[in-house]
Amino acid sequence: MPAPRSKRAEFPEFYPLQTRWMDNDIYGHMNNVVHYSLFDTAINGWLIDQGLLDLRASDSYGLVVETGCRYFAEMGFPDRVTAGLRVAKLGNSSVRFEIALFRNDEDEAAAEGHFTHVYVSRETHRPVPIEGARRAAFAGLMPADQK
Repeated sequence: MPAPRSKRAEFPEFYPLQTRWMDNDIYGHMNNVVHYSLFDTAINGWLIDQGLLDLRASDSYGLVVETGCRYFAEMGFPDRVTAGLRVAKLGNSSVRFEIALFRNDEDEAAAEGHFTHVYVSRETHRPVPIEGARRAAFAGLMPADQK
């Protein structure tokens, strides 16, 4: 039996997104590749808003090493999408984000995905520990029973 769809109350943080005309495919709904773009936009937008990522100057940044998505309901332009963000696992140099995409004001996710980032040095491209404000912010996105 498949897992139930996530609800808004299961996410500690939200990031608003807007669909675009070009997101719709020939079938009149959002193409599956757009879901991944929304996941990436929500995570990186949140990181930038939190002061945890400077695209030009951060000493380290997260590289996507794994991703996945489950689709439950159609979305498409002109829907508003709210991305629910949480952290499922926080390792030494990696973090697994879970993202739910909520269509308009709906309480159940239209799609759910995950991204695993491994943090690497900008200079060496080798893994580096997640520390300081970044680690604290990620821990803040974890469910209380996993901290």
